[in-house]
Amino acid sequence: MKLRSTVLLFVAVLSVLSVSSCTKKYTCRCLVKYSGAPGLPDSTYNEYDVYNNKKGAESVCKEASYTKEQDGITLTETCKLY
Repeated sequence: MKLRSTVLLFVAVLSVLSVSSCTKKYTCRCLVKYSGAPGLPDSTYNEYDVYNNKKGAESVCKEASYTKEQDGITLTETCKLY
């Protein structure tokens, strides 16, 4: 019984290490662009740190993209993972 619990503990530790080793710091860079009227602010970039595995970080970053329109002015934020 002691051997079985030791083996289970070892497997659990390896599982945690393998999952955490895939988690990295990624940068989600978003282009913020205004359109629809003269005199609007220039395009800018916002950057966010994302701590996840690559697939999860891509998903989080992609979900941060959006478009909003109000009073004829369109705000578009397009995000990509770096």
